[in-house]
Amino acid sequence: MDITPQIPSGRQIIQRYGGGGFFIADKQYVGSVLVFPEHVLSWPVSSFSEISGDHFTDIRNEAESVDVLLVGCGNEMAYVADEIRMGLREHGIVVEPMDTGAACRTWNVLLSEERKAAAALIAIE
Repeated sequence: MDITPQIPSGRQIIQRYGGGGFFIADKQYVGSVLVFPEHVLSWPVSSFSEISGDHFTDIRNEAESVDVLLVGCGNEMAYVADEIRMGLREHGIVVEPMDTGAACRTWNVLLSEERKAAAALIAIE
């Protein structure tokens, strides 16, 4: 029995991560990224310690299509500052931090379920 999830064409499924970037929907991205169901944006963050509320402007701009934001914090899960969490919550977005690998795997599940989600992923080596 085939249990491979059916992902609609054009969706941004994460195929690989590591080596300082991502391979998403048959395209390679170097560095950190913001992933939405239908597109990917470069994200100018190289480590979790440099994240600020300003790094989530693109997420807030698409708030009507995002209920859950996965934050891939790098090699280890970290706590997202209350200021950032509450700022996104005001837009109806729940923040779920985890290590980048877990965020990539969770993203693919949410994408297959057609959930209103986005992912902010810090690239890892």
